[in-house]
Amino acid sequence: MLSDLFLLPEERANPHTRVDAVHGPGVAWSTGNVVRPLVHGATYFAELHERLSATGPGDLVLFADWRGDPDQQLTDDPAATLGATLAAAARRGAEVRGLLWRSHWRRFGFHSEKSWELAARVNEAGGQCLRDMRVAPGGSHHQKLVVIRHAVGPEDDIAYVGGIDLCHSRRDTADHRGDTQVIPMPRVFGPTPGWHDVQCAVQGPAVHDLETTFRERWDDTTPLTSNPGRFASSRLQGEDLDPRPLPEQAPPPPSPEGAHEAVQVMRTYPALLAKGFDFAPHGERSVARGNGKAVRSARRLIYLEDQYLWSEEVGRHFGEALRENPDLHLVAVIPIVPDVDGAVSLPPQLWGRKLAMDLLLEAGGDRVALFGLTSPTGYPVYVHSKVCIIDDVWASVGSDNFNRRSWTNDSEVSVAVMDDRGTEGGAAPDTFALRLRRELVAEHTGLDPEDVPDDPDELWDLLGRTADALDAWYGDGGPSRGRVHVPRPRAPLRGTAVRWRRRSAPAAGSAASERPPGRLRRIGPPELTRAQALWAPRLYDVFDPNGTLGADDGLPPVDSPDDGPGDGAPAVAADR
Repeated sequence: MLSDLFLLPEERANPHTRVDAVHGPGVAWSTGNVVRPLVHGATYFAELHERLSATGPGDLVLFADWRGDPDQQLTDDPAATLGATLAAAARRGAEVRGLLWRSHWRRFGFHSEKSWELAARVNEAGGQCLRDMRVAPGGSHHQKLVVIRHAVGPEDDIAYVGGIDLCHSRRDTADHRGDTQVIPMPRVFGPTPGWHDVQCAVQGPAVHDLETTFRERWDDTTPLTSNPGRFASSRLQGEDLDPRPLPEQAPPPPSPEGAHEAVQVMRTYPALLAKGFDFAPHGERSVARGNGKAVRSARRLIYLEDQYLWSEEVGRHFGEALRENPDLHLVAVIPIVPDVDGAVSLPPQLWGRKLAMDLLLEAGGDRVALFGLTSPTGYPVYVHSKVCIIDDVWASVGSDNFNRRSWTNDSEVSVAVMDDRGTEGGAAPDTFALRLRRELVAEHTGLDPEDVPDDPDELWDLLGRTADALDAWYGDGGPSRGRVHVPRPRAPLRGTAVRWRRRSAPAAGSAASERPPGRLRRIGPPELTRAQALWAPRLYDVFDPNGTLGADDGLPPVDSPDDGPGDGAPAVAADR
């Protein structure tokens, strides 16, 4: 039953939201949807451009993002930039509304000027894009959401949700040669960093739920900023701080033909210090709660892709499931190295990774496999996707990472997807969870999706063989579960604090021209020097703030309600 894995309305623990208002009693999800995975930014951007370009008078375009670059190319056409595409939609008569995180000061490495530039472009064309700083201390608005609704033809309504920001570095393909419009990253990633990411397209009644998520934040009476300095600066610059009313919300779109996916919208909102959101005065943590409920049902395989996989809390979250079920295996695909470098910035991030990895390996031993990705050219690929697939039955895709800040401190949105035809006898061959897992594993192993095994044991062996063969080809040895490929930073590559061999001599007996298929490399808990292990934990809260501090000492149990205000710590210039 869907209620076995999806949250019930009371389990969302936020009675103030209306995201479930159109559902029946005791139901916090919609059925009859079609959900498609869009793997890689180039795939997503091309479809988004096509959909935006088809909007006209009376249509509604809503978008929320962590960052928006007005000059980001959506296609190869030089004129098809994000700013130009949104402005053109507004000039054709579409109601265009945007909410962008205002960001911290650009001199600290952030991007506040980018949101300003995109907002100016949209506003000049007749739309309205606002910069939003209603965040917990050190927090951010991290949602990546686009909703398109049509005045005529609601069957074409669509929403996009996932991990792909509307900004530089995201427009990559399966070749992972990177986006030519680059956000600065450590040199270890190469001149155009490979970027692995996932968004999904949702059609059907769930579009209404995602639209409600945007509308709640847009209509909220909390001022866009409570900082007197920022407020004065915005007024002096003539910045618009007053949201215009949105058109009345249309009923949920109809179910497409053949639709069979149930979708639950999950969010994270912090409890703001000055004035809480009208729709979440004590915050909302349905992302953590929803994942917790689904993980407790896991029997054979949890497949994760994540940007971070940090913190003791996250390690215990999955570690408890591994301990309780000796048949359960866990696969995690994460970046080989973090995206922020430096003698001060890197060790706290490695510490957060070590906290989670040590607990996972302690709980699951050789039932835990940790992998990174390399491109065909040998550079590490930055894994930015936020995916969790449980037993090929339940899958979540969204903006939330597996770390404390995504579960407590930042604004996040994701969708959990299941087959609404029932799951007895195993997953149907066309479920979203199964299709997504096949597509991801196919890319990582060099196979066609139809050749990827569904049996968890066969899949486990395939992933291990692929990584071991590539490690051996790069000269990193043969099979070695839990092998550390993020060495102690005692001989760093120039520009990074982590050594990385892009290409080394193949192992004896292997042909130099025959690189094994696939992208997987084994990784393990990072090593820190004694000195780093002393001071890195003291800075870790800066990178991964816990939004429940002040209410309790850690993340709330997923079965208990959240009460009380949150707090946090200053953020850093990480590319999230």
